[in-house]
Amino acid sequence: MIRALIIDDEPHSTDRLTHLLSAPEVHAIEIAGTCHTAEEAFTMIEKEKPDLVFLDVELGNNDAFELLRQLPEINFEIIFITGHEQYAVKAFRFSAFDYLLKPIDPELLFQALERLSIRLTHQERTQKMETLLYNLSHGEKNNKRVCIPTNDGFTFAETQDIIRCEALANYTVIYFSDQKKITVARTLKDFEHLLEDCNFYRVHNSHLVNLKYVKNYKRGKGGTIILTDGTQIEVSTRRKDDFLKKISGF
Repeated sequence: MIRALIIDDEPHSTDRLTHLLSAPEVHAIEIAGTCHTAEEAFTMIEKEKPDLVFLDVELGNNDAFELLRQLPEINFEIIFITGHEQYAVKAFRFSAFDYLLKPIDPELLFQALERLSIRLTHQERTQKMETLLYNLSHGEKNNKRVCIPTNDGFTFAETQDIIRCEALANYTVIYFSDQKKITVARTLKDFEHLLEDCNFYRVHNSHLVNLKYVKNYKRGKGGTIILTDGTQIEVSTRRKDDFLKKISGF
């Protein structure tokens, strides 16, 4: 049985989530308590020691991240709840934390609960939180820390250390500047959306590159780029003009 807390400053949101968690599709979730302020939340977390916390990002005059910074340790999973599609949402994606937008979509809630079956070690949970807080405090910077799901857990990396991403059917191969590479069960489009604000550009259907590592461009129908590691990649004809604008302003 997973013991869960709901922390939200809007009682109607708490009531709705409580109702959704009582649906037949939800298994083994016990609601240990609900609260509406950061002060109540701090006390309840210490007392109840939950396995899972549904945490509203905005808690009156406080926010969830300040609450999390005050906790001596975080030994529970977190699903963030927010009513605003803003830069913080992308920070959740970088750190691989689940989040739900208000009003909560039942199907997305059920999917988030299914992902809880992948249990994290304490170290991985700590790294996820550090990644999230770092990206929130460096919201306007191109370099981010990213949490990449792998077969046996997560890899944590900085986006500036990624040279390129290559599509492999429904998988993506990520190449790093230290010559390491990992294969991830996510599409290239997922990484395109994630990295679009970090100077990455999709030069071809199968290649997303970090413009920082482009060494040369050879003219042609679409042209060819040469990366600092020697990799040569064709530029799609339809992306050529946009790519040249991007690279000239980089």
